Amino acid sequence: MIEIRPFDKLGKANHGWLDTSYHFSFSNYHDPDRTGWGRLRVWNDDWIQARSGFPPHPHRDMEIVTFVRTGAISHRDSLGNEGRTGAGDVQVMSAGTGITHAEFNLEDEDTTLFQIWIMPEKTGEAPGWGQREFPRGNRAGSWITVASGEPEKDDALPLRADARVLAATLRAGDTLELPLDPSRHYYTVPVGGAVTANGHDAQERDGIAVTGEELLAITAKDDVELLLVDTR
Repeated sequence: MIEIRPFDKLGKANHGWLDTSYHFSFSNYHDPDRTGWGRLRVWNDDWIQARSGFPPHPHRDMEIVTFVRTGAISHRDSLGNEGRTGAGDVQVMSAGTGITHAEFNLEDEDTTLFQIWIMPEKTGEAPGWGQREFPRGNRAGSWITVASGEPEKDDALPLRADARVLAATLRAGDTLELPLDPSRHYYTVPVGGAVTANGHDAQERDGIAVTGEELLAITAKDDVELLLVDTR
């Protein structure tokens, strides 16, 4: 089963400094048919104005992945962690028993990013945060794992979940395949252009929800960047 979730039909909120689209129910947007996809709970598509951002706020018992598409985001939390995550790179925050953090776009340009929440396998664990660079050239024409429940095996940032986050870039006309477990849930979003996924057309920033399939074949109609979550 493959379902295309058009970008223009996602939940929306515009706060001036933040313009966001919700792939799943979040904040004041609620759709009973879109409360998650397997253990994937949130996929927000954010535009953050230059010199603005999220003031300190708490999280608990959630794996939060931030994938920066353009610009950069700067992080500071109650554990004393600080860091700047630039375009193409990833940060993971394990909220655990509780963490307060702030995220600001300190740049002179706007920032765009995906923020993804995945439900952990266990609750009540110690919180943590990590950031890593993933050069876009390393994922040209192939999937690389940027966050994983098996970080040593996958050479990726750690997730406390039975999940992986993968990234790839494709040139127009190229096809990239990924073997799937039909019992798992997959969600991917193209950035920069349109694709076909197992013959289904998807436009830029559309969500592509997949389950019950043994193979995912994505063909790029334009040069695109792909981010994909694989979870039970």
